[in-house]
Amino acid sequence: MPTLPEIEADAPALEAIFRDLHAHPELGFEEVRTSGVVAARLREWGFDEVHEGVAKTGVVGILKGRGDGNRRIGLRADMDALPINEVAALDYASQNAGRMHACGHDGHTTMLLGAAKYLAASRNFDGSAVFIFQPAEEGLGGARGMIAEGLFQRFPVDEVYGMHNQPNGRPRRATITKGPAMAGASFFDVTVTGKGSHAAMPHQSRDALVVASTLVGQFQTILGRNMPPLQSGVLSVTQIHAGSAYNVVPETAALAGTIRFFKPEIRDLMQSRMREICTGFALAHGVRIELQFREIFDVLLNDALLSDEWMAAAVDVLGAGNVTDDAEPATGSEDFADMLQVVPGAYGNLGHAGTVPLHNPGFVLDPAILPVGASIYARIVERRLPLENAA
Repeated sequence: MPTLPEIEADAPALEAIFRDLHAHPELGFEEVRTSGVVAARLREWGFDEVHEGVAKTGVVGILKGRGDGNRRIGLRADMDALPINEVAALDYASQNAGRMHACGHDGHTTMLLGAAKYLAASRNFDGSAVFIFQPAEEGLGGARGMIAEGLFQRFPVDEVYGMHNQPNGRPRRATITKGPAMAGASFFDVTVTGKGSHAAMPHQSRDALVVASTLVGQFQTILGRNMPPLQSGVLSVTQIHAGSAYNVVPETAALAGTIRFFKPEIRDLMQSRMREICTGFALAHGVRIELQFREIFDVLLNDALLSDEWMAAAVDVLGAGNVTDDAEPATGSEDFADMLQVVPGAYGNLGHAGTVPLHNPGFVLDPAILPVGASIYARIVERRLPLENAA
């Protein structure tokens, strides 16, 4: 089965929605316009229930099939943009300075809307489909916010599925990784407090900047000397801030960054060694060092059997030769992982033309994947909630 004909015929309308969302990007928990567009479309298409304001700007739509079954399948898309200035010369480029859909969430939202319109017209399934439009995926805890507000108590589902675009230059190719598929992530902040002085008299200081810069290198030894060789993890210092004048040794310096992991024990190892290094450096240099961690993303764990179901829906649309489950785990993170901690499900990737990476100011999502992703979402519902004697 190729792209569903009804969805393919609606491709121009889907692209119009996508272009509109792309031109008006909003950051996490600020997706007021975006969620308004989503809710209005769901109501226009005759959804049985449309709930707004879930975790501030989230939207949940409930669609009942023609059968009276009680099983419920969840489909999720994220809506937020990134604080990036767009450089791609598109006629639908961002109109909001310093805001850009550099991760393709505008495409994800459009694909789920495409499935919503098709399924609302056909209702060719037995049970209910729950459409989850999530805010604030980009490290701001949108999934956890929805869960904390009772997402799966208010709108229970038996399984939940998601999808991400992949700018790999391989259009109409879908991949999934069973088990640990995307890394968990912690963010860290380090503050070094020493003693400032005149830069011409550094012996009177306890130089926080020197200590902080040395910590950057010492943290990297954790990967080479403490990490078991057959395990994997990432530790990246991404910020260093200190000083405000040419002739002053600063009293404080700050570091920030992230660690990525596929096993909680590896996270614990990295965090423990960072604490020990900071404690040692504070004692050795006579400074105070504060280290704080924030747990941002869980490890994304795809259910093996439901990964097969995600693949089966993709095969219906793309053909068996274009769908694989041999993708390597990704060290990037995704807060759909939080939903998978509560409800079993699967999360795959859909390739498209273009190779400018995600989170890049020149990223361009290929709109040709919109009806493809919409068809995969629709087929997940039709396959998992089959209607006897369906037309």
